[in-house]
Amino acid sequence: MPTSPPTLGALLKGLRAREGWTLKEMSAKSGIPVSTLSKIEHDRLTLTYDKLQALARRLGMRMTDLFAEESEEAAQPVTARRSLGDVAHSVRVETPNYDYYYLCTELRRKRMIPVVTKIRARSAEQFGELVRHSGEEFLYVLSGRVEVQTEFYDPVSLEPGQAIYIDSSMGHAYLAATGCEEAEVLAVMSSAEEELMESLLTLHHGQRGAGAENENDAPASPRRRGGAR
Repeated sequence: MPTSPPTLGALLKGLRAREGWTLKEMSAKSGIPVSTLSKIEHDRLTLTYDKLQALARRLGMRMTDLFAEESEEAAQPVTARRSLGDVAHSVRVETPNYDYYYLCTELRRKRMIPVVTKIRARSAEQFGELVRHSGEEFLYVLSGRVEVQTEFYDPVSLEPGQAIYIDSSMGHAYLAATGCEEAEVLAVMSSAEEELMESLLTLHHGQRGAGAENENDAPASPRRRGGAR
């Protein structure tokens, strides 16, 4: 039997429950009086499109996030996707200062992008402008030493076995630290943006050197042992 679509009040109440906010806390974050929020949640008042836009902006969300209904009855289905990957079957992007090896590339619309990167750039001049893109990222040093430069923090140096987690929308750069010719890292980037990998590949466009190997030299959809879904 079909169910009625949730009201704005039910959606806002669900959002507040997911975030663990009281009405007073949501009022402080949104700038909407507690009495007004209470009326909305009890379906005695609604908001115009402009007010919804303002609410999403104040909460640091997209409007679609306000309508992301979540309940035990609507559990996420098990997709059973998996992918086996290695550097030999990665999608390669090679530039004078960096070699990128994108893993598990046959999985489309994924939320995490794993990349093994070899870093040779040793100065901000070689790197160029700080990189910014949506989402967050985790970087783990496999070998060598890495200097991480970010927009709002002092540079830090990482040794093998050390890691850093950052907001990717903050300008950032990864360099081979002083005395290190080449460093190798594993980076995992995550975003709600469905085409994150395409966005990342676009960032490399200006880095490509005249003799760089084209990423298409490696198959865009490589075969994996055991298959992938």
